[in-house]
Amino acid sequence: MPTGVDTPLDGERRIGRIPIRNLWLLMLYASDLTRYRGRFDGLVEDDLDNLPNLVARLLANEVERRHRRNLTRGYRHRDAALTRVRGRIDLLTTEARQLLLKGEVFCRFEELTIDTPRNRLIRAALDFIARLLPNDKELTNRCRLLAGDLGRSGVGGVCPSRAQMAADRIGRNDSDDGFMVALAQLAFDLALPTEEAGSTRLADPDREEVWARRLFEKAVFGFARVELMPLGWSARAMHLEWQVLFASEGLSKILPRMETDIVLDPPDAGRRLVIDTKFTSIVARGRYRDESLKSGYLYQMYAYLRSQEGVNPRWDEAAGLLLHPAIDASVYEHALIQNHPITFATIDLSRPPAAIRAELRHLLLKHTEENLQNRGRRLSEASQLIAQP
Repeated sequence: MPTGVDTPLDGERRIGRIPIRNLWLLMLYASDLTRYRGRFDGLVEDDLDNLPNLVARLLANEVERRHRRNLTRGYRHRDAALTRVRGRIDLLTTEARQLLLKGEVFCRFEELTIDTPRNRLIRAALDFIARLLPNDKELTNRCRLLAGDLGRSGVGGVCPSRAQMAADRIGRNDSDDGFMVALAQLAFDLALPTEEAGSTRLADPDREEVWARRLFEKAVFGFARVELMPLGWSARAMHLEWQVLFASEGLSKILPRMETDIVLDPPDAGRRLVIDTKFTSIVARGRYRDESLKSGYLYQMYAYLRSQEGVNPRWDEAAGLLLHPAIDASVYEHALIQNHPITFATIDLSRPPAAIRAELRHLLLKHTEENLQNRGRRLSEASQLIAQP
């Protein structure tokens, strides 16, 4: 068995202590698929117990649809010795190779081609995810046939690098490719928890906190984008500045930066919510008690909220949510600390995906309901003041 994979007695496959299907759920919400909300809503209604099959089927559908409409082409740089001028002539190379004697010139030019980084990613993803479907031969053959069709159309088989994909911008005229590319990228991510045998090393969330924390953070951010943005909310990460009145010359080089994980703003003038995610236990063994909240995390949230007072009215009564994963446990505690509501909560990753979604939805929508109640109270107080003689 690969490193980090457990096979418990109940038959459910796990990585560390987390069921694989729940890691798939986090990967789904952490992916760029959340940018395509209309299609994403239908996606999450499907059975997520076998996400690789679902992604493979959707990817195959998208590739077939794009094939019927012709795949997007792009330009690539080429240089070659030609018998006619194309693009720019490289005089130095032409003279050095004495090409004029052969009736040729060395040219550098841009060529329209189907062999783009985007299409190479799609072909590589089809080949890759076909290996993750041992129990579905029909879908496996379908993915391999589509990869072969791309190859015969002129798409190369070498997967592009991250730098090449970053340079391959999806424009307005080819925005339909976005969903297909997001599916292809998710297909590669799914390899992490789905290889049952072989040389691929699997990450164990219990030991690789940095990877797991980033996954959890991106998943919560994606969930907020899917659930709250349609209601007019904004979701973003923010860099916060210290309100420094005077500082020595070298302090700026060593002063820690404040980077929030997620900041949610309601569409009205409601209360801002700052979410900080971790992938560790929310409590630790205390010095004078069995368990206590981890003080460092509380101090961090306190610094976020208090250090920004006066910068913007949204910060003056901003709320904080410390969100941690848990296994077979639940914590939901809250307090009002110097006019800032702070909530300490966990998401139980041992539960079914539908229960995890419901739990996250409850946490976020509970805050939106409090915003509406606060807004109603402020409007009521304002109307009473206006009515006073």
